[in-house]
Amino acid sequence: MPAPAHGRGGRKQRSRRPRTTDQVEVGMAEAEAHSIVIVGGGICGLATALALHRKGIASLVLEKSTSLRADGAGIGVHANGWRVLEQLGVAAELRETAHLITVYHDVWQQGDRTSREKVPVRTELRCLNRKDMIEALAKDIPAGMIRFGCRIAAIDADPSSHGAVLTMADGTTMKAKVLIGCEGTYSVVAKYLGLSPVRTIPRAVLRGFTWFPHGHSFENEFLRLRVGDFFIGRLTITDNLVHFFITMPKPPTADVSTKDLKKVRDVALKEMQDVECPAEIIDIVRDSDPESLNFVTEFWYRPPWEVIFGSFQKGTVTVAGDAMHAMGPFIGQGGSAGLEDAVVLARSLARAVEDADGAGKDAPASAREKMIGKAIGEYIRERRPRVALLSLESFIMGALLVRSPSPVAKLACVAVLILLGSKSLRHAYYDCGRL
Repeated sequence: MPAPAHGRGGRKQRSRRPRTTDQVEVGMAEAEAHSIVIVGGGICGLATALALHRKGIASLVLEKSTSLRADGAGIGVHANGWRVLEQLGVAAELRETAHLITVYHDVWQQGDRTSREKVPVRTELRCLNRKDMIEALAKDIPAGMIRFGCRIAAIDADPSSHGAVLTMADGTTMKAKVLIGCEGTYSVVAKYLGLSPVRTIPRAVLRGFTWFPHGHSFENEFLRLRVGDFFIGRLTITDNLVHFFITMPKPPTADVSTKDLKKVRDVALKEMQDVECPAEIIDIVRDSDPESLNFVTEFWYRPPWEVIFGSFQKGTVTVAGDAMHAMGPFIGQGGSAGLEDAVVLARSLARAVEDADGAGKDAPASAREKMIGKAIGEYIRERRPRVALLSLESFIMGALLVRSPSPVAKLACVAVLILLGSKSLRHAYYDCGRL
């Protein structure tokens, strides 16, 4: 199947030359040392590195994969996420890769009865290919600032600073004056901070892309279809490309390997036919690009009470993105919230660097570290209320969609969602501010 072709455009945002905040020393008995180390080269990690670069601050991204990774096929980005992408200087080119989604189209099919509702999307919403976003963020990060194949085995406090010492799987060590964990749900940095492991919800989801070489006839909409125990989504990306996800009632049986994505797709197709899923949806799944398929058997989340009370800082070590506030896909804000983290954290650190520069070269290292620690504290205080509300909204939405609560609990959940403005997508109107 031919690969989708995506155009790119827009002007690059000019960056100032990075300040000399990154002194690397490699000696026979000394660990490699860096001022700012970001663990994880996904969306949040790359966005944080790019945001720091835009502010003239160098960093080093450590990614365990051997190349850029883009798991998950598509990602919906609401208006709050687009505001961040504008600050990072990549919004224009990414907008060229995806159409504006203008309608939520909800369909509930129960036996012979089908109910439909169309609701206009009142803020900017586009579905992006994750690969496009990852590449757009990475291409403006200077060469040498992303290091692949770096798997961290342990993190220990650095007795000579407020930072940390990283021990790699190959036995080498690295010192980080500032350490930022952006490595997702199973974060070694979050574990170092004492955060509890993320929770999981058993749920089988198949995602992928379907390419229409001669174009498709779908509207620029987000179709949300309930049929039987299936929840299916279809999002238009371009005139030729469609993203889909299928939430299955149960994972394939043990005789089907979840790594054999073609067989998983065949199982999903058979079950969808059994519940009389619309033919156009079955065709989309059947014709999907096998290379684009992604399958998970559970959702990850950090409960809202842990987001409210969790410790996100130890000296000059902190977390961002899913490492801080993993949330299910129920409100579509996980990726955009991580982008917001990147801008707020880079902005706070940039202020601290300016203050440290203003203190002069004779200022003791401990004073500079305190400035950085204070900046990280400001970042956490700014982000905690925002991500706590997002986590609460996603948690409640997940309880309604997955757990089938009692009538009384359901009524309470609906009341909270009304207060949070879920139906009006109040969370998408948020603006984290300028970089």
